Amino acid sequence: MDIFETMKERHSVRTYNSRKIEPDVAKELQTLIDQCNKDSGLHIQLCLDEPNAFDGFMARYGKFTNVKNYIALIGKKAKDLDEKIGYYGEKIVLKATELGLGSCWVAATYSKSKCGATIDKGEKLVCVISLGYFDKGGVPHKTKSIEELSQSNGNMPDWFRRGMEAAQLAPTAMNQQKFLFILEGDKVIAKAGRGFYTKLDLGIVKCHFELGAGTENFKWSK
Repeated sequence: MDIFETMKERHSVRTYNSRKIEPDVAKELQTLIDQCNKDSGLHIQLCLDEPNAFDGFMARYGKFTNVKNYIALIGKKAKDLDEKIGYYGEKIVLKATELGLGSCWVAATYSKSKCGATIDKGEKLVCVISLGYFDKGGVPHKTKSIEELSQSNGNMPDWFRRGMEAAQLAPTAMNQQKFLFILEGDKVIAKAGRGFYTKLDLGIVKCHFELGAGTENFKWSK
């Protein structure tokens, strides 16, 4: 699948069927998780056949059904932890989509105390990503325009537009899209707006932007 096709295919899935994740699929996910942890210093963990985190009131409130697999997004407490979690978590989400799995970013509507992951001293469980096979397709969400989400002084090279098109397809909390990309020559500044989980969202949209624009075309700036 082309990366844009993968991004368009991905949607939030809250109801899963009983089909188990095959060992070869789990192995591919684990390989990517290991690489992400190596690159980032995070402690992301794949939790399979573990229904307890989604067996309670919060999961029912979030309208989750039959969640038995998830990715626990964990890292050492730091100022940039949420953004880093978003960036690497979305890499895993897109791989899961390629492998035919549904997923959903979950920040609150699960039981943190029942999470099956290991959280070491000084670490924080930021959120989880539910995983599994599903029966129904998703519904595309409305998106803000590229002009609303970026500033380029009227000069928008093709690579920047591709990056923004990819960013438009990124999941954000409550589909709020509270982010802004600013183009300055070959440098790009990415800013998070105010609101819940916007720093986590920023990491997710930066992952999408890089995949769409190509990292060889620009440099991140602050």
